[in-house]
Amino acid sequence: MNKLLIAVWFALFVCAEVVADEDDKITFDVLIKSSASWNGSALPGYGAGTPEITILKVIIPPGMAVATHKHPMINAAVLLSGELTVTSKKGAQIKLTAGDPLIELVDQWHSGLNTGHEPVEILVFYAGIKGQPLSIKK
Repeated sequence: MNKLLIAVWFALFVCAEVVADEDDKITFDVLIKSSASWNGSALPGYGAGTPEITILKVIIPPGMAVATHKHPMINAAVLLSGELTVTSKKGAQIKLTAGDPLIELVDQWHSGLNTGHEPVEILVFYAGIKGQPLSIKK
């Protein structure tokens, strides 16, 4: 899986170099980097099988909640707009606003609530294996 990720980043870097003008400066900002999820739980090892990357854009209307669920694989997200509160089964919470990155809980029940007045738009990146579900509802 590491070779796949390196190949994707290399391709993105090469494409960015080709498109940039000589006067432009390409910058890379690390939004988040960790070997633990937002509540401090260590991330598990990657599963065996054919790697499969999925990227979802999720839109949650104001006042709506995402049902309690868990993810069987590592995933991370960036909140593009709105306000989102994520709560674990144990009651731990994290409140996100536009631009905030998040490393999601793995194999832990949690839910999300749009606590703002505009739709939440969140871009979620899943690093799983082929055939694995992205989430499991309670």
